Amino acid sequence: MHGEKRQIAILGSTGSIGTQALDVIRKHADLFEAYALTANKNVELLIEQAKEFLPEMVVIADKQKYPRLKEALTHLPIKVWAGEDALSQVVQADPVQMVLTAMVGYSGLKPTLSAIRAGKAIALANKETLVVAGDLVTRLASENQVPILPVDSEHSAIFQCLAGESGNPIEKIILTASGGPFRTFSMEQLKQVTSKEALKHPNWNMGAKITIDSATLMNKGFEMIEAKWLFGVTTGQIQIVVHPQSIIHSMVQFRDSSIKAQMGLPDMRLPIQYALAYPKRINSDFERIDFNQFQSLTFEEPDKNRFRCLELAYRAVQRGGNMPCILNAANEIVVAAFLQDEIGFPAMSDIIEQTMEEVPFVAAPALEDYIQTDAEARRRAEAKIKI
Repeated sequence: MHGEKRQIAILGSTGSIGTQALDVIRKHADLFEAYALTANKNVELLIEQAKEFLPEMVVIADKQKYPRLKEALTHLPIKVWAGEDALSQVVQADPVQMVLTAMVGYSGLKPTLSAIRAGKAIALANKETLVVAGDLVTRLASENQVPILPVDSEHSAIFQCLAGESGNPIEKIILTASGGPFRTFSMEQLKQVTSKEALKHPNWNMGAKITIDSATLMNKGFEMIEAKWLFGVTTGQIQIVVHPQSIIHSMVQFRDSSIKAQMGLPDMRLPIQYALAYPKRINSDFERIDFNQFQSLTFEEPDKNRFRCLELAYRAVQRGGNMPCILNAANEIVVAAFLQDEIGFPAMSDIIEQTMEEVPFVAAPALEDYIQTDAEARRRAEAKIKI
C-alpha cells in the first residue's frame, strides 16, 4: 500500500457486505479509506455511515430520498448525489483505486462496467454481474487490464488456492455449499416452508435475497456460473458438493490429483479483507478454528430434483447467450414475491423455468440486448406471479 491509504468506493454500503466492509475499514483505518459510499434506499444508515467515515461523496439511488440525505449532510464537506447514473459516475473519480461492488442483483452491472472502463480494480461481491454478462465483463476487464478480485467466500477460496500456481492448469474446481436450512427436507416439506423459515441460514449472516438464494441453491448455481468466468474453466470442470459445516470454503484439484482447500470459520469479513488488502494478508481479530470442535467434516451430492434452481442454472449456462440473464431476472422477481409471501417455495423454480422457455433467446448479446432481456424476463415473471 506504499504508505498511502487505499481509496475504496463501496457500491451498496448499507447492505450486508457493505457494512462488513466498513467494519474492516474501521479496524484498519491506517490502510483504507472509504472515498465513496452508495445505497439504494436505506438513507438513514447511509447518513450514519457518512457522518462516521466522512467520504468524499455519497450517492442514494432513490432520488426521492435525496432531500433527506442532502439536508442531513449539509454541514459536512461531502458531495451528495442521487440517481442510478450517479452510481456509474462516482466510481470514475480519479482518487478511487478499488471499487467494492456490493449491490444486490442486476443493478450492479452498469456501475461495475463503468468502473472497469475507468481502470479501477474490482472487488466483486455482486455475483449477478458475471451471471448476467460474464463474457462482456471479463472481456472488458481484460481489455482494460483491470483485476477482478472475488469477494464471495467460495471464489475467494479458489483465488487463494491458485496463489503460486501460475502455469499449473486447473483440473477441477470444487465449490462447497452449506445446503441451506432445508437440506434434509422432503418435497412435501418444501411445499410448506415460509419466507421466515428460509431467512434462518444455519451458518452465514447475509442479506435477505442471498439467503433465499442459498435456501433454493440458486446461489450455488450463480456461483458455478461466476466461477466459469472468473477462472476460465468449463462447467464440466466445476463440481458442487454440500458441506454442511461451512469450514472448507472451496477447493481446487490439479492434474497431479493434488487438492488445495481454503478453510476458515464462516465470516464474510475475511474474504472482504483479503480482497481489499490484496496481495498482502493483514492482521485480523477474526475467530480462529478450533479443530477439536469440528471432528467431522462431511460432504454429499446436492439434490437437483428437490432444489431445481441449481439444475436451471446449469441449463442456462450450457445454453449460453442471454439465458443466464433471463435466469437471473426471473429469480430476482420470484425471490421478492416469496419474501412477500405471494408464492410458495417450489413455485420459484417453476416460474423461472417457464420464463426461460418464453423469453426470446439471443446467442451473442450486446449490452443493449442484456438490458432488453432483463426487462422482458421481469415482465413475464411478474405476470406469472399475478395469475
